[in-house]
Amino acid sequence: MPEQFVLALDVGTQSARAILFDGAGQLIASAQTPFRPYQSPKPGWAEQSPALYWDALCSSCQQLWDKPGAEPGRVAAVSLTTQRGTVVCLDDSGQPIRPAILWLDKRMQAGLGNVPGPWGWMFRLLGVDETIAQFRADAECNWLAAQEPALWARTRHFLFLSGYLTLRMTGQLRDSVGCQVGYVPFDYQRQRWAHRMDWKWRAVCVRPEQLPTLVPVGEPLGALTHEAAEALGLPPGLPLIAAAGDKACEVLGAGALSPDTACLGYGTTATINTVSARYREVIRYLPAYPAAVPGHFNTEIQIFRGFWMVSWFKEEFGAAEREIAASAGLPTEAVLDEQVRDIAPGSDGLMLQPYWSPGIREPGPEARGAVIGFSDVHTRAHLYRAILEGLAYALRHGRERIERTTGTPIRRLRVAGGGSQSDVAMQITADVFGLPAERPHVYEASALGAAVCAAVGVGLHQDYRAAVRAMTHVGEVFEPEPASVATYDRLYRRVYTQMYPRMRPLYRQLARVAAYEQ
Repeated sequence: MPEQFVLALDVGTQSARAILFDGAGQLIASAQTPFRPYQSPKPGWAEQSPALYWDALCSSCQQLWDKPGAEPGRVAAVSLTTQRGTVVCLDDSGQPIRPAILWLDKRMQAGLGNVPGPWGWMFRLLGVDETIAQFRADAECNWLAAQEPALWARTRHFLFLSGYLTLRMTGQLRDSVGCQVGYVPFDYQRQRWAHRMDWKWRAVCVRPEQLPTLVPVGEPLGALTHEAAEALGLPPGLPLIAAAGDKACEVLGAGALSPDTACLGYGTTATINTVSARYREVIRYLPAYPAAVPGHFNTEIQIFRGFWMVSWFKEEFGAAEREIAASAGLPTEAVLDEQVRDIAPGSDGLMLQPYWSPGIREPGPEARGAVIGFSDVHTRAHLYRAILEGLAYALRHGRERIERTTGTPIRRLRVAGGGSQSDVAMQITADVFGLPAERPHVYEASALGAAVCAAVGVGLHQDYRAAVRAMTHVGEVFEPEPASVATYDRLYRRVYTQMYPRMRPLYRQLARVAAYEQ
């Protein structure tokens, strides 16, 4: 009997990919359909047509079957991972009634404040009433109910993108537990919809009947309908196995399955994650998200504008490097990497704090980005290196928070995502953390994590540990250089860790001045 494959569908912010893996985690074939990330009808908005994601998935699958070795008849199961926090409104017939609101969207519904009643009193006593007010302001459903009330009244189903695509594939209003990351009444500790008396139902206006049925990771969400199978080029009836959000799948695909192994995600949002069997809040009152392993949790720290900052730098300061790269047929990042190789660790005293977007608690909503230490020796290349170093410092700070919370030292680093393709970024990471930085054997770690879920769900592997041993492997390893480790350690402890506490009062003053001038 021919070896069976699993098909991972990965829908990101800028493209949809269809990737075929075998039971050993080897990539058999892949196809990608890029698209414009979002539309911005107003400043700060980020919207996209839900149908575009489905069409891109179908396009990627149809391209896939033209690749050598890609045989749809050998696919045993399908799994899906998507960008997190993107929401879709559907009517009674299951059709979208407005564009999806992306996770990047910045609109807020101001003026809601803390939740009313006893819950609100308790939050005020605990000193988290501002955090709850921010949660309510950020919740997309609250904005929709206030700003588009007629449309919200027609919203029969309120789904994350993963739930919408699951509906398109199976005809079932279901979603994976592992995809529930956003402003919905989800009980993160018990990994189910919150109890009817939970405060989250008072914080947001979504109703229980608008939400999908939740399915544990690794269990079937349903089977491909004839219509979906034809569009995807697959046999009808294939099981769609519940996976998780892109970051959770990235952790699993990187082979990080224990609290002493951290996965650094060098994507648009930079993250550091470990997997734990216990629910632990690394930042108090901010939840631990579901892992791509049933009943487990990710202890995640985010830098919201992570390797987005590289794109920002290229657009704002890298015109010359873009031209050089275009003429040489290279990525712009490759040209920038060559320019920073000869700059000493520490960027000749240039230090960057990468809070280009604010946080919720630590950093808080007042946070801004900062660069200090400029002198006449600094060039654009110094600033680029300072960005890479600043992101590594911020994630090291996250590592220390995770270690304090879990009580388990992190001894291994796996680095995934687009930024992991930079040798310079990998070496800086190894030196800042003082640990070897390991690349997974495949760049598509999120897709591989989803494939692991499918392989376990359909019985190709007995359990997750066996699947991770068989399917995830270490690629290139970057060893820390002792002299660089010492330099970075001094700069991190003496300068970086002091920047946010000392700048925080100034950030608050900036916010007050900006509000006054408006």
